[in-house]
Amino acid sequence: MRREELLTSPVKDVVLKEGVKVSEFIDSLECVGGFTAKKLWVAAKILERMLKSDDAVVFLSFPAAIMATGIRGIIVDIVKRGFVDVIITTCGTLDHDIARTLSAYYEGDFMADDSVLRELDIHRLGSVFVPVESYGKTIESFMRTLLREIYEKGKKTLSTKELSWEIGKRLNSNSSLLTQCFLRKIPVYVPGISDGAVGSQIWLFRQTHRDFTIDIFKDEEELADIIFDAKETGALMIGGGISKHHTIWWNQFREGLDYAVYITTAPEWDGSLSGARIREAVSWGKVKQYAKYVTVEGDATIILPILHAYLIDKVGKRRVKNVLGGAL
Repeated sequence: MRREELLTSPVKDVVLKEGVKVSEFIDSLECVGGFTAKKLWVAAKILERMLKSDDAVVFLSFPAAIMATGIRGIIVDIVKRGFVDVIITTCGTLDHDIARTLSAYYEGDFMADDSVLRELDIHRLGSVFVPVESYGKTIESFMRTLLREIYEKGKKTLSTKELSWEIGKRLNSNSSLLTQCFLRKIPVYVPGISDGAVGSQIWLFRQTHRDFTIDIFKDEEELADIIFDAKETGALMIGGGISKHHTIWWNQFREGLDYAVYITTAPEWDGSLSGARIREAVSWGKVKQYAKYVTVEGDATIILPILHAYLIDKVGKRRVKNVLGGAL
């Protein structure tokens, strides 16, 4: 590559005016140079292009922790605006959606004395305080009733998608992620369903109902159909772990994602999937070689609201793709 080919875009100063919109702010980062700011602009443009594509099936993946924060409201609005067609997440998402719909979590402090919190029956999740009664007892009571009612109606096998929708139907709340997914028939897949309070309640229920099972392979069959039927696929992936990997794993069977935005705070050198950049997924065929992709390093509780505000301005609303067929 020649020198003049590298020196084509001068760095420009960001100049903000009174009343500037978030979308205008992000647009101003195009030639800012330096660290993560430019990546935020790239991510915004990829997501905008992905959501405006008539062909793209959009995946959203995230671990449960952010559901314990106010960013749950952003994720719920992403669903309400039709910005996602498929969700892949962890069992804790079901836990926190139930607990926060039926009870309350509280602002806390990273530096709180955890031994004192233990004596006061308060769990700490980062800087969020979770009263014991708001979590274990609330989820236990809700799930016992749900599982008993489902079983008594003769339903003895559920996929995690079906379970998620059953929870959402019963929560029946405007603030519940699972309710909004149920209403819009957006599938929610939980490949690690046993790793959480909801999963533990299923295990306990099965001790006295041995013919009751969770069929995770029914989820996999649906994911296979979604992947193979899609003309294009894209993903917004928040954090790593099983939810991220399940998203890119299935997309390798169609030669990779066409669009991919990944938000993470994990370092690449620790060898974790959370730290692995999107470019590494290209080598596995999980993201296409010529896909539009970017890894944005930073706190999702800051980055996601900014990106969402941009998309509200640029896209507004989108029609959800009926990836499972049938009436919406």
